[in-house]
Formats: sequence, C-alpha cells, structure tokens
Amino acid sequence: MVVGDFAIEIDTLVVGAGPGGYVAAIRAAQTGQKVTIVEKDVLGGVCLNVGCIPSKALISVGHRFEHAKHSEDMGVIASEVKLDFEKVQAFKNSVVNKLTGGVEGLLKGNNVQIVKGEAYFVDANTVRVIDGDSAQTYTFKNAILATGSRPVEIPTFKFSNRVLNSTGALNLKELPGKLVVIGGGYIGTELGSAFANFGSEVTIIEGGKDILAGFEKQMTQIVKKGLKKKGVTIEVNASAKGVEESDTGVVVTYEVGGEEKKVEADYVLVTVGRRPNTDELGLEQIGVEFEERGLLKVDKQCRTSIPNIYAIGDIVGGPQLAHKASYEGKVAAEAIAGEKSVVDYLAIPAVCFTDPEMATVGYSEEQAKAEGLEVSVAKFPFAANGRALALNQTEGFVKLVARKEDGLLVGAQIVGTGASDMISELCLAIEGGMTAEDVSLTIHPHPTLGEITMETAEVLLGNPIHIISK
Repeated sequence: MVVGDFAIEIDTLVVGAGPGGYVAAIRAAQTGQKVTIVEKDVLGGVCLNVGCIPSKALISVGHRFEHAKHSEDMGVIASEVKLDFEKVQAFKNSVVNKLTGGVEGLLKGNNVQIVKGEAYFVDANTVRVIDGDSAQTYTFKNAILATGSRPVEIPTFKFSNRVLNSTGALNLKELPGKLVVIGGGYIGTELGSAFANFGSEVTIIEGGKDILAGFEKQMTQIVKKGLKKKGVTIEVNASAKGVEESDTGVVVTYEVGGEEKKVEADYVLVTVGRRPNTDELGLEQIGVEFEERGLLKVDKQCRTSIPNIYAIGDIVGGPQLAHKASYEGKVAAEAIAGEKSVVDYLAIPAVCFTDPEMATVGYSEEQAKAEGLEVSVAKFPFAANGRALALNQTEGFVKLVARKEDGLLVGAQIVGTGASDMISELCLAIEGGMTAEDVSLTIHPHPTLGEITMETAEVLLGNPIHIISK
C-alpha cells in the first residue's frame, strides 16, 4: 500500500461512524473483512454526540431536579434546591466523552482503520477522502453508506445564536428563562420537557392537530397532562411565521385560529424534522438511485442500485432511529460477507423520553384494524401495580394488541415510568411469535413494573387478578 498519489485498497469502506456505521464496521471486521471507516466529525455520530445520549443525560438530570423539589408526598422535604447548569453540562459532556472513547476503542480493537475526512465518490469502487488541505484516494470492493441526517432549517427561522437546532439547545451555556419550541414531535417534546423540569417557561408550537403525532392519543393525553402541570404552553394547529432577534432574546410570531400571536423568549428551538445527508457524496454522478426526499433506494439486504454499495439508517426509508440503523448495519455487513441476512422490520420499537415515557412496538389498535386484522385489546394501569405505587409514579398503562383468533401478539404500547425498558420484553414477544398466554404464563418478579405486562396479558385472556374485569 502506498499513500499519496496511489489508492489504498480495502475490502469494505464505511462512510459515517454513527450508531449505524460503527456497528456495521465492527460486524464487517468480525466476518474477516478489511475495513476502513471514514468520519468527518466525531466518532459516534449525531446520536452519541448531539442527539440520543446527551439529550437523555439532560433529561435524567431534569428528573433528579424535579424529584428533589417535589417529593413532599413521600416525606422528602428539600429546601433551597439549586441547579448548577454549568455542572449539568459538564456531566452530560462526561457521558458523551466516555462513549466516544469507547467507540474508538471498539473500532481499534476490531482492527478497523479510522480515517477523518469527507468522502466523495469518484466511481462505484473509488472514493476520495478530503480532510482540510489533504486528500487520499481509496479503492474498495464494497461500501456501506451511514451518513445520517441533519436538522431541517425553516427559511424564516435561520439557525443562529438565538435560533437553535437540537445541537445548539443541548449545548447551551445558560439555562433559558423562557424557551419556545417549534415542532411538537419527539425531539421538541423531550427537550421542552427537560427544560421545563429545570424551571424554564416553555411554549411548544405545533403545526399539526396534536403533539407527538406518531403515538396513540390515549398515550399523548397523559404526557400533555404532565407537560401542562409543569407549566408548558402547547399551541396546536399553529403556524410559525417568523422571529425577531436581539442580543438578549427573541420574539416569535405565530398564527393560530386565524389570530396572530407573539411570544418572547430567550431562545427558540426549531425541531421540525431531519434531512438525509446524501447530497454531498457524489452519489448522483455514479448512478445511485434515489427515492423521494433524498432517501436512497435499497433492497432487503440494504443494497442500493449499485450492487456493491449499501446504505443504512436515516438515509433510507423507515423511522429515523439509532437502533434501526445499528440493526441495518449488521445486515449490510453480513450480506457483504455472503450471509443470508435480510432486514425484517416486524418489531421496531419507538421510545419517547417524555414525562412519563412512551414506547410502542408493532401495530397500534388502529393500525391493526386498518390492515384488516381482527384484534383483541387490553390495558392495565400503572396505578394498580405495587412497584409503581412505591415509586409514587402511577400515571400510565400497558396496552396489548393481539390477533383475536389465536392471541398472537401483534402490537404493544406503554406510557408510564420505565416504559423505555419495559418495551423490550414485548419486542421479543412479537419477534418470537408469542401469544398473550405465553406472556401471562411467564413468571415475572415481584414487585416490579414488568408485572404490568403479565397483568395486561391476563386482562386480554379474561382472567385478571389485580383489577376487576368489567
């Protein structure tokens, strides 16, 4: 191998080191491939550095602060609870740094070569990696594209010091006294809830008829109740018109019900979606086929229209979720190795870390009926569970959706404390073709939140123990 005017030859090139890319690189290396991963920014991608992980760290601290201030019912009376936002950010950054270091260690431990720079495809087997004033050409047998996505910018809300995307909001050096959030999806609602827990006065402006559109109304009603309890103002069917900035704050103009309104704040956070990073790779000139919105066409093995180039994660169809990207990364790497791996999206869970948390997998009741399935549905409340009572967090329920003819589980929804952890059991149940009876006959430890899943299955079967059957 000669570096410089000559190309470096590799087996598999991975572009992007987020949760899809670094997992794909490791799995490819495990199958015996010689792998190079290219990342223009920081290992771990958006999820680890400016997305999933740092946001959950802030949310966790917000919960601690909120609980410290409001645990009188449990006999904990704390006076003069204070928040050191500088230390909050230091904690968040320490979590991120540990994980980015861990990713680097995992890649090196699996003999994956790490290259910093931006990749530009010359042809179906050649890429040019540019880092500042230097560049290097690589030739590859196969490539996996895992370049992720970036926040959508509204023309009337150009990102600045006061008009923030999610990255900017996560890295604020001061706690906003007032914060406006444009977009009531999971990112806007999670971050809005976190800052509300810190004591910020939050206004959420959503263009649709409700916030958190991807979740059932029965679930979002509980979350909205919690948001309003924190003092969050929610405006739906509202159109954000523009923003006036100053050195000290913003004035956001929006329209709702034909009436123009203005709200003052320290910052405005714009979370109206994400755009795939496929526009600066040179893919069009080498013939890679696109779908709508800049997404790449792929088959069941994540293969694009060019057989030796694969694509995963936010740049292909489906939900923009880190765990989906990781799953697809494994499939692509194994497909390159000649294995028969294919994507099977039977049960992709989605979680929203609101107060309380929401999680869903498989069909909702409405979706199942739309698909022509005759289903049975059952719910069990957190309020009837001993562990939830002991935690003093009794809002919420578990809901199961099962095929009526045989009780096969086809969907599940959870809203309540610990929903993000509880959903995994139901993912496994659906993937494993289990029935409500299988879940009900599984002995669950007591007292735990997991028992609610078992109790819900018993409701579905018509023999509940801890609630009265109607």
